[in-house]
Amino acid sequence: MLIAVSSKSGTEVDQHFGHAERFLVYDYNGGAPELVREVAVEKYCSFDPDNPFRHRQFDAIAASLEGCTAVVTAMIGELPRQELNKLGIKSMVAQGPIVEALHAIHQALVAMGEK
Repeated sequence: MLIAVSSKSGTEVDQHFGHAERFLVYDYNGGAPELVREVAVEKYCSFDPDNPFRHRQFDAIAASLEGCTAVVTAMIGELPRQELNKLGIKSMVAQGPIVEALHAIHQALVAMGEK
């Protein structure tokens, strides 16, 4: 399954969804993770009290994550989490080494019936 990770370091899940300027997309099925692609994105977060949901930025991020079962991030706001869920992309919060996070997220997704 394809799982996107927000990571600044490239080794840790260490970035907030809204601050991510890239996502690392892994193919992970319980064995060794394989980095499939890295996608650059415009940051979702920008303070604008009149527009709490930034559709243009979110839509571009969502398009870049097409095919992903889940996104793993250090933190995510409720509105983007709900919007990802509507698109069939689970959002999960984790911190620490990417490999450990992928394993934990994979197990959780399999327990929920994802393949």
